[in-house]
Amino acid sequence: MSKRMIGLIAAIGLAFGTVSTAHGQDTVRIGWTAWSDAEFVTKLAQRILEEHMDQEVELVQTDIAPQYQGVSSGDIDVMLMSWLPGTHSDYMDKVGGNVVNLGMLYDHAKLGWIVPDYIPEDQISSIEDLKNDSVREKLDGTITGIDPGAGLTRLSKEAVEEYGLDGYNLQTSSGAAMTAALERAANNDEWIVVTGWSPHWKFGAWDLRYIDDPKGVLGSWERIHAIAREGFYQDNIDAATMLSRMWIPIDDLQAAMYEARESSYEEAVNNYIDDNGDRVEYWVSGDM
Repeated sequence: MSKRMIGLIAAIGLAFGTVSTAHGQDTVRIGWTAWSDAEFVTKLAQRILEEHMDQEVELVQTDIAPQYQGVSSGDIDVMLMSWLPGTHSDYMDKVGGNVVNLGMLYDHAKLGWIVPDYIPEDQISSIEDLKNDSVREKLDGTITGIDPGAGLTRLSKEAVEEYGLDGYNLQTSSGAAMTAALERAANNDEWIVVTGWSPHWKFGAWDLRYIDDPKGVLGSWERIHAIAREGFYQDNIDAATMLSRMWIPIDDLQAAMYEARESSYEEAVNNYIDDNGDRVEYWVSGDM
């Protein structure tokens, strides 16, 4: 076969996503955002795919909205942080016809607004309490948020309007900036309200509590799913099937996240695999 013909076949293959690697699969491109739960689960999946299944993996770090767009367009194979049914419903409404739900990764997840326990509960127990002038003054009219494109940010903006929190600014930046602000406040017993979620390592670092959301604007219990591009299962059935079997109890996940914070995600991933050999074997092979 001529070099020109080989090049033509390769070009056609790339256009339709059918060119394979030496192992018969394209590199698995996993999208992720720098949220602590997503980082642990994504790096755990990467390690298992690479070391237990001989797959090539590329991690693509980006904000949450571009992740959904990337999976929908096929530029990203899979993301392991789709919060359903409520938090990411707007993203799913836009791309739902172009993505495939591989299944639930963990459940009992929750969104909400959080305060340190040293703030008296008779002062702040509910979002409604934030309307009190004395409370707003102690909080400097600030609610500390996360990424501008996050579903939690969208819901928090709705909460500010729904509860009539005049004089408040929802400060957005990143999850890391939110926890840094929480740490500064906790170290000085300062008042702070942050937008947050479970699972998260911060619950292992400080005594925190969710405040009530009587209007239910921030939603209820959530579950986190693996979302793949159309055709991923057909192109890489082994990787897709492993990810569809992957499920972690939320208590295990939260403990691993705190361990990662205290050491590193790489060490926490190693320890989790070592301590959960039967579970990992089931993910890989399906054998009980």
